[in-house]
Amino acid sequence: MSSIFVTGGAGYIGTHTCLELLRAGHKVFVYDNLSNSSRLGLERVERIANADIQFMEGDIRDASALTRALHESQCDSVIHFAGLKAVGESVTNPLTYYHNNVVGTFTLLTAMQTIGVKKLVFSSSATVYGEPVSLPIDEAHSLSATNPYGRTKLIAEDMLRDHFRASPDWNVTILRYFNPVGAHESGLIGEDPKDTPNNLMPYIAQVAIGLREKLNIWGNDYPTPDGTGVRDYIHVVDLAIGHVKAIERAAPPQCIELNLGTGRGYSVLEVLRAFEQASGKTIAYEFLPRRPGDVAACYASTRHAESILQWRAERNLAAMCEDHWRWQHRNPAGYASNNDFASENATE
Repeated sequence: MSSIFVTGGAGYIGTHTCLELLRAGHKVFVYDNLSNSSRLGLERVERIANADIQFMEGDIRDASALTRALHESQCDSVIHFAGLKAVGESVTNPLTYYHNNVVGTFTLLTAMQTIGVKKLVFSSSATVYGEPVSLPIDEAHSLSATNPYGRTKLIAEDMLRDHFRASPDWNVTILRYFNPVGAHESGLIGEDPKDTPNNLMPYIAQVAIGLREKLNIWGNDYPTPDGTGVRDYIHVVDLAIGHVKAIERAAPPQCIELNLGTGRGYSVLEVLRAFEQASGKTIAYEFLPRRPGDVAACYASTRHAESILQWRAERNLAAMCEDHWRWQHRNPAGYASNNDFASENATE
């Protein structure tokens, strides 16, 4: 059993990963500034797992507070989720993204070096591949970025690789996510966008629940089977389990990059139809012109992660939609819905 320090652990992927860590028997310490998350999510995780999480509210850019929290936690490894992730927002407010995602990662690495913690799992993104040159995308694909968010992830990756070359006794795993969706099957934790959702499935879910009038589909003339964009969607629980596998992996010091996806793509219309099936709702939509920078298709090669982590995504699109709808239906306003499910609704 390990003691794991999780930055940004109160967020969407963070809460699901904390749950899987607890279920695997690990101790979890969460450090989060709650700028885009809720303490209620962690309270629900504790209820589902019947286990406690140590929590400290703090910002990863606050060097003294972060170093103190890491020292007091006595953790032996770190999972780093704390980062801003909205592509559009990164274009309009790039300095905030560079400060949080790049400076924050630098501050964390410095704190880890000070304390002597040398094992890190880093939350990266498929955006570091830029526009796909070939499909499926494997880890040897060329790296580039088409927006500030992607560049902050790529810079952070470069920082990790440079740090490892200088400190080869570290163990760094860089996980490149494709498109996380869904929610825990209990319906107690899920994605809770603070403003307009930046991703497809939470937007569809808000249309289904009546919070939004319709879905805008950007482009229906791509060279794909139905003309809409194709992406690799992965259930957030599968993604969380991938993090547990990464943190538990016994390996010599190294810095390694791994894709986490399903290895197949679904179009916007395929996701929409699957969500209609899961929810029993009709999703209104409108086709609009392509957005600049969007690509026709993007999906992962997952062979490396399957080999290294002994991990594979198991949940299909139907499960992704069913679980996401259960969360949205039971929590129409997210964690602010002011409801309290009986403990029997939490699926062990």
